[in-house]
Amino acid sequence: MSTELDDLRAAVRSAAADLGGPDLCRSLDPSGPGWDSTAWSVLAEQIGVGALGLPESCGGIGGLAELAVVAEELGAALVPVPFLSTVFAGQVLVNAGGADDALSEIAEGVPAAFVGLNRQGWWTPDDLVFTAADRGGSWSLTGHAPAVLGSAGARWLVIPADTPDGPDVFLVDSAAPGAAVVPLETLDLSRGQGSVTLTDVSGTRLTTGGTASAAVLPAFEVACIVLAAEQLGGAQASLDRTVEYVKERRQFGREIGSFQAVKHTLADLLVLVESSRSAVTRAVEADDLVEASAVAQAWCSDAYRTVSAEAVQLHGGIGFTWEHHCHLYFRRARADAQLFGGTALHRERLAAALAW
Repeated sequence: MSTELDDLRAAVRSAAADLGGPDLCRSLDPSGPGWDSTAWSVLAEQIGVGALGLPESCGGIGGLAELAVVAEELGAALVPVPFLSTVFAGQVLVNAGGADDALSEIAEGVPAAFVGLNRQGWWTPDDLVFTAADRGGSWSLTGHAPAVLGSAGARWLVIPADTPDGPDVFLVDSAAPGAAVVPLETLDLSRGQGSVTLTDVSGTRLTTGGTASAAVLPAFEVACIVLAAEQLGGAQASLDRTVEYVKERRQFGREIGSFQAVKHTLADLLVLVESSRSAVTRAVEADDLVEASAVAQAWCSDAYRTVSAEAVQLHGGIGFTWEHHCHLYFRRARADAQLFGGTALHRERLAAALAW
């Protein structure tokens, strides 16, 4: 298995480098979906990243370990593709059942997005913005979500909506009449978001009896671990770039990496990165994903923010320039830290899981 994971890591790393890595973020069309279609085509069609974690019956392969490896490499290269959003949506569909055709398309590289987190980035079944009405055997959805990860350009929208029986999961085609997805300008240039508005849009009901939480919560835990792996990759890349810089940059006749204050700072950052790696490795192998995902997110979010911020400082004036990659990692770290609820929420999740 380790050899297969190593091969997968090498393939994604090579593809990300060939595609341009962080430079792709600057070349994106401001009015576009916020991700690069060519890069996603290469990763999904040639490497098969869209199929990871999905059932074999739908063309899926691998599991959480493979998802984490790909996420780490994409996080390190900041390749702007809808990987995280598609993984999240796909996992909800797997848990909900009844969406094999959509899952087969996702496995082939068709992007999807989950439209169900509240403004705090967290799932709560009593805080939904979409409602579903029974139109004599068919269902129509109405509502508005102001900011949804990966929704711009996504073919499938996976939406929890209120029904007379409680919250259930629906599958909606983004091209259906009455559906509107508008790309948003965001802090993170490497990951797109969009606003989603539905007005009497036809949807396929996947769960019944108000059981959306049973499909969403396990998927949320997987998404948290995948995000933590991305954060690990970004933190490692930020540290590696900074180490290389301080070895070359000279001041007062010496490489600045020889200064004690710089050495100590880098040592502290290394501890954060290696601790993040331990948290992600533990989460991938854990039996209890609730506790493991909470630990991974609580730690990796803070670690990435600290490492990316120190990287800017240690690069000096060049670290603040548009042409340098530092600010791209800094932006991603800040956005990631709020994506699924923030570290305070994950510490609360951890406390609840451990009955503290």
